[in-house]
Order: sequence, then C-alpha cells, then structure tokens
Amino acid sequence: MRVSSGISVGTQIRCAHTDIQVPDFSDVRRKATADPHAKNKETIETRQAFTYLINGAGIVTGAYVTKTLVTGAVMSLAASADVLALAKIEININDIPEGKSMTFKWRGKPVFVKHRTAAEIATEQAVDVASLRDPEHDKDRASDPKYLVVIGVCTHLGCVPIADAGDFGGYYCPCHGSHYDGSGRIRKGPAPLNLEVPEYSFPEPGLLVVG
Repeated sequence: MRVSSGISVGTQIRCAHTDIQVPDFSDVRRKATADPHAKNKETIETRQAFTYLINGAGIVTGAYVTKTLVTGAVMSLAASADVLALAKIEININDIPEGKSMTFKWRGKPVFVKHRTAAEIATEQAVDVASLRDPEHDKDRASDPKYLVVIGVCTHLGCVPIADAGDFGGYYCPCHGSHYDGSGRIRKGPAPLNLEVPEYSFPEPGLLVVG
C-alpha cells in the first residue's frame, strides 16, 4: 500500500488483493457452454436451435388455444338443433288434392302449397303482367305450374291471409282487405308486394323440399 499526499495533490490509496476467489458457475452453465473457455460463436448454433424450439412450441400452443377459443365462440352463435331441423321441410305433394291448398309451418311462418288445376294455371298465365302492381309472370313464380308455393304472410302488415278466398280466387287478408290472385300476386288492397315465394325444389317425383 502506498499513500501520497500534499497541498495540491489528493490522497491516493492503492490496494492489491491476491486472495480473491473467482466464482465457479460451472453448475449453472448451459450444457453447450459448460466449458468456461468456450467462445460465444462456437456454441451459437446450439443456442439458436434451443431458442427456435421454444418459440415454435409457443407459436403452436398459441395457435391451438386461439383455435379452441374461436371455435367455441362460433359454436355458441350457431343455430340450435331445433332451428336447424326446421331449416328445410319435406312435403309429400301427392297428399294435396288437385284444386286444394294446404298449409305447412317453415321457420315459424306458414307456407301455402296449392295444387292448381289446368284451368287455374291457364287463368294466371293469361294475366297481363303490365297491369299488375308488382309485375311478375306466373311462370316466374311457379317452377312447376301445377304447384304454387308461397309464404302465407301478407306484405302489408304481416297478417296471415285466407287461402282460396278473395275477389281473384287466390288469397285474402282479412286484416286490411288485400286480395291476391291464384299466383299470389297482389291485385287489390293496400299490400304493396306479391306474396313471397320461398326457395324450394322437387328433388324427386312427389316430393317438395322448402328451404
């Protein structure tokens, strides 16, 4: 130890310690760098591989958790089994006598199915489309002329019309006096539009599928 002091010189103390032990971190070193003399660049591949493995595992786990959460949310918003069961209905049209109408329930609404006679078909197809409030030809409303399929909800305020009634032999709404013809087209009264034609098909003879 040496001490220097003076009027214009600050005091300096220099100490030399030769008994300090350097800690040994061998037990906590990574296996790839257990050698305390190993250089950083000599083990970079091993360390990067370990880092990529951890990151990859984290990404896969995060993706799986996200998928599970999203699937659960979507399924909670999906329609219930009873609603899906009513998404489509099958109707045996052979049970509907010629000239008669039958009512079925589909998605909470009444559906009118009319088995029309040849005379009724001819009458509706002969109507001047230009004279209609909501112009539609009968051929555009009935893919099979013998069967008319319409939703039984008046387009005025949503009442249920009476089938085979009214001034035009089609449907009559008792709420406000709207008259529809045998093609479900508005002919008289306050209703602005024709009765709606739902999506339907005939997948096989005698079978009508609505929806």
